[in-house]
Amino acid sequence: MLNVDLHCHSNVSDGVLAPAAVAQYARKAGVDVWGLTDHDEVSGIAAARVAAAQVGMQFVPGVEISITWAGQTVHIVGLRVDETSPVLLQGLADTRNGRDARGREMAAQLARAGIAGAYEGALKYVANPDLMSRTHFARYLVEIGVCANIPDVFRKYLTEGKPGYVPHRWASLEQALGWITAAGGIGVIAHPGRYKFSPVAEGALFDEFKQIGGTAIEVVTGSHTPDQYPVYAELARRYGFLASRGTDFHAPGESRAEFALLPPLPSGLKPVWHDWF
Repeated sequence: MLNVDLHCHSNVSDGVLAPAAVAQYARKAGVDVWGLTDHDEVSGIAAARVAAAQVGMQFVPGVEISITWAGQTVHIVGLRVDETSPVLLQGLADTRNGRDARGREMAAQLARAGIAGAYEGALKYVANPDLMSRTHFARYLVEIGVCANIPDVFRKYLTEGKPGYVPHRWASLEQALGWITAAGGIGVIAHPGRYKFSPVAEGALFDEFKQIGGTAIEVVTGSHTPDQYPVYAELARRYGFLASRGTDFHAPGESRAEFALLPPLPSGLKPVWHDWF
């Protein structure tokens, strides 16, 4: 059985390792098919493709696009995208616009909570302020000892109702799927169990996603708990979605599931990669 991981991040967005290093790390852990899906950015794909070929691993170019749906941030993964697509590149550039200003406001909120220098601290973890995210702030808060680890940060800061949370108005679901389709890709709802939607709202998201061309959801992901795997397996069957799988890797020891430990998809599902090879 192929070990397929279609959700990973590099230091091009909010990961720690360079794209080539992620490829090597994944291959050593037994990954056969690997997709790089950096947040709102595709500039790591060329290096990732070369590195994957060098270690004998099949590569899937991807991206994870932030959208706003029903007032919440949702992530849509695009798989098998053409990273040179002008439509995709312009859409991602528009999406990234405003991250730096958002980061400065997050830092101002943290300063009011008694944590000084958060913007500069987060900046140490990101090469481009246009890609600054909550994860970069979280790493800084761990570095200075405010929290023990990144999950602890998100329990105390940076989430709605907590210091450092600043909402951002992202693209719409229709826009993101349009960019992915224009780039020849496949749209996937990333880690649907992570969003705080009611069952009715979640169903509405799935319905809209399917109506405008979305074809898959992540079922087994490092951002789901094991008890969520069968829940989203059943939802994939109910809605007729293909099933995707990926660690949501950001850094060694930082993700909930390492490459070698993520379980396979539950039986009875059609994988999103079923006709790729």
